[in-house]
Amino acid sequence: MIAVVDYGAGNVHSVTNALAFLGYRHHITSRPDDLLDADTILLPGVGNATDAMESLIRLSLVQPIKQCIAAGKPFLGVCLGLQLLLSVSEEGGRQVCLDVIRGTVRRFPPGLKVPHMGWNQVKQSRNHPVFAGIPDNTNFYFVHSYVAVPEENGAVIGTTDYGISFCSVLARGNLVAMQFHPEKSGAWGLRLYENFLKAAGEKKP
Repeated sequence: MIAVVDYGAGNVHSVTNALAFLGYRHHITSRPDDLLDADTILLPGVGNATDAMESLIRLSLVQPIKQCIAAGKPFLGVCLGLQLLLSVSEEGGRQVCLDVIRGTVRRFPPGLKVPHMGWNQVKQSRNHPVFAGIPDNTNFYFVHSYVAVPEENGAVIGTTDYGISFCSVLARGNLVAMQFHPEKSGAWGLRLYENFLKAAGEKKP
C-alpha cells in the first residue's frame, strides 16, 4: 500500500491525482497505524514549517514517520516534505523538524526575489534510480522561499541554481526527497514518480 500523509498540506490531492494518473493505488491518511502498515510513504508539503510540524505532532505522526524511515520503507518527500526531514528550519524563527537528515533549512539570501517560483533546471549530482531516463538539467517546477542545507553532502543528488546553488534532490538509502513539485512538472515529473515507485517495488493493479 502507498500511504500519502495528510497533515493539511495543500498539495495532497495534486500528488494523489498524479499517482492515480499513473495507475497506482494509494491511500490518503493521517493515522499513525496506516503509516506503520504501509509499504511506501509519500510526504507532500506546501506552506510553513512551523504549522506543518505542529500538525504532525498533533496527529502523532512524527515517530511513525521516523520509525518507517529507519525501518527501510521507501519514503518520498516533496517540497516542504523535503525541508521537514532536516534537523531545524529558520522559518518562523527556529523550528525543530524531524531530524532524519542533519542540517538546516535557510531562507534564500537577501537580494533574491522570493518565493523562487517557476521552472528551473535540476543538475544531477550522481546517478540514482529516481533519475532513470530523465536527462540532466531537466526543468521542474519550484515554489519556495527556503532551501535545505544538509550536513551530509553525499545525500545531495541534485542541485539547482537560483542566485546560489542549492540542494533540490536528496537521497539516502530508502529515502528520496525533492524541493520541486513533480506533480506540477509535466511528463518528467510523472516519470520521476514512476521511477521512485518502481524502485520501491510498487505494482500497478
